[in-house]
Amino acid sequence: MTAKTVLIVDDEASIREMIAVALEMADYRVLEADNAQDAHTMMVDHQPDLLLLDWMMPGTSGIELARRLKREEATAEVPIIMLTAKGEEDNKIQGLEAGADDYITKPFSPRELVARLKAVLRRTTPRGVEDPIEINGLLLDPVSHRVSAYGKALEMGPTEYRLLQFFMTHQERAYTRSQLLDQVWGGNVYVEERTVDVHIRRLRKALGEAHQSLIQTVRGTGYRFSARV
Repeated sequence: MTAKTVLIVDDEASIREMIAVALEMADYRVLEADNAQDAHTMMVDHQPDLLLLDWMMPGTSGIELARRLKREEATAEVPIIMLTAKGEEDNKIQGLEAGADDYITKPFSPRELVARLKAVLRRTTPRGVEDPIEINGLLLDPVSHRVSAYGKALEMGPTEYRLLQFFMTHQERAYTRSQLLDQVWGGNVYVEERTVDVHIRRLRKALGEAHQSLIQTVRGTGYRFSARV
């Protein structure tokens, strides 16, 4: 199964390290930030599967960041577990009302944290997200992160894979280059729109003659994935 990515946001390096070790041992990929501003940038750029967020941080607090993330379309669906020394019931309610999916009070055991994290991911992962997608003999398997054509493995880079996955899950709609940059690269990545053209060309080459026509150029707009001629 493809490893889930977790962003740990805590201003204490020792806490981040302890959590990171526990999560890596449980086969999660880990990102780290020590303040809300960096955390917000990483949320948009890397689109982690879950956020472990400390309540008390200098500057912007965890609760303020949680509210901001839930307001923004690109990050609204990412589940959040609040980490805090605050154990009072009203603080827990405040955290949940800000959009947190769960709440864990320090000190906590790594085993408890991993168990709570798994439970939140189970609840928040939409059904079908990890199901293979097959179109005209082209198969994309999100769990193994592999693409094949008529049973033969296709080699492609990580950006081409993300681009193909987005297209295969959003068929029959034309997207502008700007929209593709936001959806595939992330809203805070400043690259030129023609970068999309370069990766489209690479993706078509990776798909080969049998399937490259699935990615259609829409003149004056951008690109569309369609099995229709």
